[in-house]
Amino acid sequence: MESRALINSAGTETLSGHAGSVPWWSFTKTALAIAALRLVEDGRLALDKPLPGRPFSLAQLLRHEAGLPDYGGLPAYHDDVAAGAPPWSTDRLLAETDAARLRYPPGEGWAYSNIGYLEVAQVVSAASDLALGEALRALVFAPAGLTAARLALTPEDLADVAMGGAPDYHPGWVYHGLVVGPAIEAARLLRALITGALLSPETFAAMLERRALPEHRSALHPDPAYALGLMLRTDDPLNHPLGHTGGGPGSGFAAYARGCRVVAIWTDEASGLDATTEAFAALA
Repeated sequence: MESRALINSAGTETLSGHAGSVPWWSFTKTALAIAALRLVEDGRLALDKPLPGRPFSLAQLLRHEAGLPDYGGLPAYHDDVAAGAPPWSTDRLLAETDAARLRYPPGEGWAYSNIGYLEVAQVVSAASDLALGEALRALVFAPAGLTAARLALTPEDLADVAMGGAPDYHPGWVYHGLVVGPAIEAARLLRALITGALLSPETFAAMLERRALPEHRSALHPDPAYALGLMLRTDDPLNHPLGHTGGGPGSGFAAYARGCRVVAIWTDEASGLDATTEAFAALA
């Protein structure tokens, strides 16, 4: 099973495959980054100053430069997910990862960190004085004209969501939050971002400030970089695929734009397709 949503340069939408909701996995990070940057525009957050009581800034969190670890490499985490165990408490997660110990001074290294985006989610909720789902709705989904995208908190929230090979997944295992919605709404969100409907030109330019990651070069990613909640290229990023890849038990997701064309693709594990490869091919 798969779901493909394409918006061409003229704004015409094409959808094939599954039309209902799917997990957006780490494309949620892009939504979180948009929410945080809108709060920066409102003066409720600062982008480059250290967060209160923390040695790193919001920008460093959003760019994975804060020095925080990740939980993706913990065997116990994956074992409990596979066993259908309830999600760990946040305290246990932070203890299991020794999150209080930064792996490098903020700004002096790079390491992908879901824990960093857990902090982003907490910062967005606190600065907006709203629960995270309500904050995403008010700051991101509603301004982008989305009506179905939402934050999933319990297994019941996934009852109408295509989860591929993981029908009993608990969204609480995604500690920064798991957004679900139709692929076409992910494409609409990314198009709203790149066409200036969500952020000022100055803020969007700040969102594109990126760290080159030559150590992660591959055939698919010959010039990789990471910006504020965006995967992109170091050189001329607006003329190459820009967006985010995600994945979790049972499926993968990718949403990318190139110019004003946007594609969002969800694939389940049975399809044998890689969502990012398919998205890049659609934008070629």
